[in-house]
Amino acid sequence: MYNMLGISNEIQDLVHECENDCLEEFQKIDEACNYNSLKVLASFHKNKVTESCFHETTGYGYNDLGRETIENIFKDVLGTEDALVRSQFISGSHALNVCFFALLRPGDTLLSISGKPYDTLDEVIGIKENPSSLKSFGVKYEQIDLLEDDFDSEKIVNYLKNNKVKVIEIQRSKGYSTRKSISLEKIGRIVKQIKQIDNNIIIMVDNCYCEFVSSSEPTSVGADIIVGSLIKNLGGGIAPNGAYIAGRHDLVELCAERLTLPGEGREVGPTLGINKQLLQGIYMAPSVVAASLKTAILASRVCEKLGYEVEPQYQDDRVDIVQNIIFHDKDKLIEFVRGIQEGSAIDSNALVEPSDMPGYEDKIIMASGSFTQGSSIELSCDGPIREPYIAYLQGSLTYPYGKLGLMKALERLKNVK
Repeated sequence: MYNMLGISNEIQDLVHECENDCLEEFQKIDEACNYNSLKVLASFHKNKVTESCFHETTGYGYNDLGRETIENIFKDVLGTEDALVRSQFISGSHALNVCFFALLRPGDTLLSISGKPYDTLDEVIGIKENPSSLKSFGVKYEQIDLLEDDFDSEKIVNYLKNNKVKVIEIQRSKGYSTRKSISLEKIGRIVKQIKQIDNNIIIMVDNCYCEFVSSSEPTSVGADIIVGSLIKNLGGGIAPNGAYIAGRHDLVELCAERLTLPGEGREVGPTLGINKQLLQGIYMAPSVVAASLKTAILASRVCEKLGYEVEPQYQDDRVDIVQNIIFHDKDKLIEFVRGIQEGSAIDSNALVEPSDMPGYEDKIIMASGSFTQGSSIELSCDGPIREPYIAYLQGSLTYPYGKLGLMKALERLKNVK
């Protein structure tokens, strides 16, 4: 059967051998999936989801029952006081932008304690000049890099004792860096230290790629507000766009008024028929995240056996759905990504090439043969064309499709000299 996709016996045998190595890790993923599914279903029952929640609103979007129900469900499953879940968010980066501008005022300081944030925020913050940046509005930015993949607590504490900070930003997932993603345990420790110094500091966590990987979220360890995209984990591969902001009620209200306008906030925003997809997305999210994690674990084991450096390793505890494969070779990175595109459902015949992309300084090679453009919870793989030439693999709507995509990538990779 695999020969139908041009997958050799050699690759089949390697992958099946590695699958057996991963069975214990797969069981842990299933346990987390079961727990998160329970949370979602319990919230659907609590909020009495009915077919009327699928109805669309247009125009201003007043009194949208489905929209309110969706936000109550997100609030429940994320363990927060409130949640704002809207298709008017274009992306996770857009939601982060809204959150920054909602919480910060001229003269305030934004401090990142996980190093430089993701590339798409450079112009938002003002790291790269832009007349619409936070910097142009008088918001100061400082950052403290991680120390051996953990927070530099000594430097953070010293900085906070000598400087007034309004918002602290933590990016859990690694982005296009070589560091490890940040666990809830590490976040909990630093949050406790920060709050002992100044309980008024707002701690905001970029939670993209991390939801439902474990049984709890950053707000359970003291974060005030979290942000994520719906074309990643919580959209379940069904949501066509959107993002969420969740956390303290007062902070979410500020974000709602920044997204729409002061005085109207969350009361407006037509859903235009998207409610059913958002509800189906969060309903499917636990199992889709589990499929993504299993795909990542298998890829880690296979590539490790082939002699490549991987992070995380297949037996490591997972923080997000992202798997790094470090090639130290430009051609191998490009061919692996092309193989993932070949193994995708959509545009499998496309030969992806490195290219310039808005928000990035390096050329990017990206495979995203997805039903939703740019969806990272569907099988995708990308990376900047720069040393050490890392492929960032993530997603898969089902584990079998993830495995097949990986096999296609391995076929292309073995032909690179």
